[in-house]
Order: sequence, then structure tokens, then C-alpha cells
Amino acid sequence: MTDSARDNMIRRQIRPWNVLEPRVLEVLEEIPREAFVPEHLRGMAYSDLQLPLGNGEVMMEPRLEGRMLQELDPAPGEKALEIGTGSGYVTACLAHLCGHVTSVELQADLHRQAQQRLGAAGLGEQIELAQGDAASGWHDGQHYDVIAVTGSLPELHDGFHSSLTIGGRLFVIVGSGPMMEALRITRTGPNAWSTQSVFDTAVPPLRGLTKRNPFKL
Repeated sequence: MTDSARDNMIRRQIRPWNVLEPRVLEVLEEIPREAFVPEHLRGMAYSDLQLPLGNGEVMMEPRLEGRMLQELDPAPGEKALEIGTGSGYVTACLAHLCGHVTSVELQADLHRQAQQRLGAAGLGEQIELAQGDAASGWHDGQHYDVIAVTGSLPELHDGFHSSLTIGGRLFVIVGSGPMMEALRITRTGPNAWSTQSVFDTAVPPLRGLTKRNPFKL
């Protein structure tokens, strides 16, 4: 049943949304998404839905997770930063695609649950989980090749830009409902970034960020 549902997810949701990168498809096929879904919702783990995680947080639709991973294009050996650990599923996908993942979650209960799920998946050595408010940036002195912001921002700000390596990619969803803009931002030099609009979507906002941000571009 689970293998069939996962296969249907790939064929009917992921591929039709132009997610065709073999490494991304392989990860989505291998990682048991149901292991990261709240127990009472496991029968819906492969549905084309945003699944509630509690406290107003959701797990993205599988097609959006796949498209985000493809746009970020994580490579073996690269370092990733995830803003909003949520269920831990995207964290696990990033860990399989690159060398190391730092993931930050604001809410203590989600942080704890993700620790348990990722530990059970045997990914502890590749992942560093932190609890804190990273909606305006996460300045830990590190530079990252990939930054995935898994909740939306009401307005684009530059709080994540300086944390990218040269050539690093940032995925972020900007705007307010009912339609938002997904952006891929690439750092092209010490003080230069390029921005590409990649698709429209809608996800709940990150917690801890007000409408008017002092870092607005």
C-alpha cells in the first residue's frame, strides 16, 4: 500500500509539476514520507495536500517539496540551511542530497518531534537541529550552499543573502494570499545576487516576522 502510494505520488503529482531531476526523484521515492507525518494523518502522507502539524504549521504538498528541492539543486558535499524544520521530512531529503544540514525551528514541540523522527531515520550525524527565531536570518558565522525557507515571507528581505556562499542558492516564497511568488536567489559575487521567479504558490507564513521588516529590499 505505501509503496504504491509513493509511486502514485511521483507519477501523478511530482513529475507533472516538472520535477524531473533524477537525484530528487530518487530521494522522494526512497524516503518514507509517512514516517514524518503525524500519526493520525499517515493515511494521507502521499496526498496532494498541505498536512497540519499543529500550532498553525503545515507540511507542504509533495509537489511543492519536490520542486523546491529541484530549484535548490543540492549537490553531494554541500552545506544546507533550512529555515523551519517542521516535520523533518525536507530536512531528511536535504541530508540525502548534500553533505550536512542545519535546520532551525521556532516551535519547541516541532523541534522535539523532528529530533525524534530524524534520529529514528539514522540521520543524526548529518543534521544539526537548532531551536530559535530565524525568520529574519540565521547568523551563526557559517556560509551555506543551499538555504531553504519553508514558510512564506510577507516581503522579501536580505537577512539570508549574506549567509550564502558564492554560487549558493536561496529558495523563498514571498507575498500574501491567495497567491505568492516562489523565488530562487543565487549569490553571484561578494555583493551581487540574481533573482529568478520560478512559480506561484501559497504556504503559511514563517512565525516571528512582522509585515514591515527593517531588511526589506
